[in-house]
Amino acid sequence: MEESIFERPLEDQLCLEVYRAANGFARMYNRALKEFRLTFSQYLVLLALWDGDGILIKQIGERLGMGIGTLNPILNRLEKQGWLSKEPSPLDKRAMLVSLNEKAITSKQAIHSAILSEVNSCNLEGIEGLFLMKQLKILNNAMNQTDIAEG
Repeated sequence: MEESIFERPLEDQLCLEVYRAANGFARMYNRALKEFRLTFSQYLVLLALWDGDGILIKQIGERLGMGIGTLNPILNRLEKQGWLSKEPSPLDKRAMLVSLNEKAITSKQAIHSAILSEVNSCNLEGIEGLFLMKQLKILNNAMNQTDIAEG
């Protein structure tokens, strides 16, 4: 990118559109998840566990890009609400394994149906979802490389 991007009006700034899109997705998912008493962040944790149950907290954090300080309160609320269980790892008592409870397993399809219904109500026709995801992955990888270089 070149310096001329700063001469553009606010409405033409990439950072604003990414910010708005992130907030829009969070609001859309929160509407869909309201009946399950889940937040968007909690849903992301459940997604990680639906991909592979019985994993370490550290692995969840790495997959989601969340630090332990952000992740622990989310896990504690999910545990309190009966979605998951935590137990010490048999290999390292300092590490905690997280596993889905029956509630999370049996609610998965209903949650996904509610999200699909909300997505469909947003009329996202004309948006190339796979292309957009590929572009966002490229963007996120570039941002992560910058973080690694500075760290």
